[in-house]
Amino acid sequence: MAVTISLVLVFGAVLGFLLKFRAVGVGSAFVATGFGFYLASTGAAQPINEFSAAMVQALANL
Repeated sequence: MAVTISLVLVFGAVLGFLLKFRAVGVGSAFVATGFGFYLASTGAAQPINEFSAAMVQALANL
């Protein structure tokens, strides 16, 4: 049985852990989140999605 997890959930959890362990400040987390939203509306979104899908597929085939 395959378990799928949204990359948004994964990146959100990583950002949450970075905040918890104070590896990143609240201001930096806000900037990172804002950057993600703005990046999603550019022409770079499609290649990033394709790269992410390829990486997930490669990990699944290990």
